[in-house]
Amino acid sequence: MKGAELKKHAMTAISFLIPVVVAAGFLLAIGNIAGGKEIKDFSKGFTIFDAFTTMGGLGLGLLPVVVSTGIAYSIADKPGIAPGLIVGLVAKTIGAGFLGGFIGGYIAGYLTVFLIKHIKVPTWAEGLMPMLIIPLLASSISGIIMFYVIGVPIVAFSKMLTSYLTSLSGISKFIYGMIIGVLASIDYGGAINKVVFAFVLGLQADGVKEPITVLILASMVTPFGMTIAHFVSKVVKKNIYTKTEVETLKAAFPMGICEITEGCLPIVMNDIVRCVIATGVGGAIGGGFSMMWGCDSSIPAGGLFAMPTMTHPWLFLIALLIGSFITAIVLLILKKPVDINATALEDSTSEADIDTGNIKISF
Repeated sequence: MKGAELKKHAMTAISFLIPVVVAAGFLLAIGNIAGGKEIKDFSKGFTIFDAFTTMGGLGLGLLPVVVSTGIAYSIADKPGIAPGLIVGLVAKTIGAGFLGGFIGGYIAGYLTVFLIKHIKVPTWAEGLMPMLIIPLLASSISGIIMFYVIGVPIVAFSKMLTSYLTSLSGISKFIYGMIIGVLASIDYGGAINKVVFAFVLGLQADGVKEPITVLILASMVTPFGMTIAHFVSKVVKKNIYTKTEVETLKAAFPMGICEITEGCLPIVMNDIVRCVIATGVGGAIGGGFSMMWGCDSSIPAGGLFAMPTMTHPWLFLIALLIGSFITAIVLLILKKPVDINATALEDSTSEADIDTGNIKISF
């Protein structure tokens, strides 16, 4: 079993997870903004915003189930869906949370593959294999493993980690925020960001909301910082973007408001080393302040739209602006002045300067 294979299954599950997170998160945010409350008694009257809040909370509460089902499906295809779903529900029920669902998905998926390969039945029962025998055995065995073997230590570890993180203060929280901020920002929504997302999402499910808020901030630092750098560059009269890159910013900035970093990739790929350094520094400083100030989003995505769910929304905004301005300053320092009418293709014109007149080929 290779690490690349494990990563592939995790990335598949996270790709399933993100639409659920975004949809449920925005439902919860809309409901909270409009004063919606979670519905406790459906026999009493409730508003549509109460319904939004309740739907959002229910969706976010099922994240252990979604991730376990996604991993099991990636490993075992359709036969893995039922055991993945059930082991995720068990993890959620016993309090193993997102981490339990994550690990349980691998158990359910590989157990299903093992059973398919090794169970032999009479010809008349082969039709029952995918519909009854495999789902029943894989679900029952993986569920029992979660209940009696790995569930208890996962719950204990989650409680220990939660207790440790909630006990942090001052410079310790700042450092943890810096680490999360760097890792969440330097690959612009790529694999590292998604791994960090899975980790901090599990912490949020356990009630530690500051790390997911750092990730939200770090995902916004790049588009905000690059946009600020454009305007500051006009003041200091150092042009760092081509006309094409300026046009890219017009789409990247509004995408950044919604926590979508990928709109900046055309700019990043033209000068990847300097952009990664600037983004990492800005994400680290902004993330450190966000964590230290206790900014805590109740939803795991949404960008600025998550602010109404925070207990310290204005401190979050200040931390975001600090990180963005630092990103802009580092970009202005590191990036070389460019011709505003230059294109990425023109960078290759230097190849025409190569003198091939002295090249000799001998046989």
